Amino acid sequence: MSSILDSVNQRTQMVGQNRLELLMFRLAGKQLYGINVFKVREVIQCPHLTTMPGCHHVVRGVAQIRGKAISVIDLSMAVGGPSLGDVETCFVIIAEYNRKVQGFLVKGVERIVNMNWSDIHPPPSGSGRSHYLTAVTNIDDKLVEIIDVEKILSEITPNNATVSQEIVDEAAGLAPQDRYVLIADDSSVARNQIKRTVEQIGYKTKIFKDGRECYNYLDELVSSGEPIDSEVLMLISDIEMPEMDGYTLTAEIRNNEKLSHMWVLLHTSLSGVFNEAMVEKVGANDFIPKFNPDELAKAVQRRMELED
Repeated sequence: MSSILDSVNQRTQMVGQNRLELLMFRLAGKQLYGINVFKVREVIQCPHLTTMPGCHHVVRGVAQIRGKAISVIDLSMAVGGPSLGDVETCFVIIAEYNRKVQGFLVKGVERIVNMNWSDIHPPPSGSGRSHYLTAVTNIDDKLVEIIDVEKILSEITPNNATVSQEIVDEAAGLAPQDRYVLIADDSSVARNQIKRTVEQIGYKTKIFKDGRECYNYLDELVSSGEPIDSEVLMLISDIEMPEMDGYTLTAEIRNNEKLSHMWVLLHTSLSGVFNEAMVEKVGANDFIPKFNPDELAKAVQRRMELED
């Protein structure tokens, strides 16, 4: 187990390699789950937890870790399963999402697997809307489920998606009504947050659940002879997505002569380990970490200002 934890700590320093490394873990049963190593700061045996009166029922308590108080979520309970029980037999995955450090209680940590994004797929189409998955994959003939952590966190502490009135007023009447802001994100919660934010300042949107779906739309659009600028104002893309990640999506756009000048904003929860050199390498125009509605609205406005 110690070698696994050491490996996690080393690999969290890596980002922007255009690949996915999954840390596999288990909750209450035999099902395997995965989390992107790039989001993980460390994995530790669960320390003493202090309970907090009135906290959300899936928060098992607060731990003092490296001088900081970090809340610890029972990940099994958060996805609708049973409690993991005695925390002394559990581990905590310390990860960063949307500018916040969070602890996730898990029963056991398995190993790290290096994978291509093309091997990660969206959840089956018949799985409904109430599940907590962003993707699935197959490792050694076993199904591995990737949990939608953004959905879990939004249920515990909902994000404010309201743009300040000052920014709304500044944007009034400036958005083109014949062009769209494209949104590519594998989390349904994130897609809806971005959509609400962008539409509050008057822009029309089209949403896609991964980079492959978004690129296919763009390729079909320009292949039909339609200039990209006639329909698309910009793309707001997550980085971590099944089928095709945001880095690859941006690079594919830049390599397509008919799309190469399109404005791309990378919008990701990988704020703590983000590699700006990689953004420059693939040719993104802008980057902001998730999720601040005013920052996102201002980023869209920056793009619009170039039209003047």
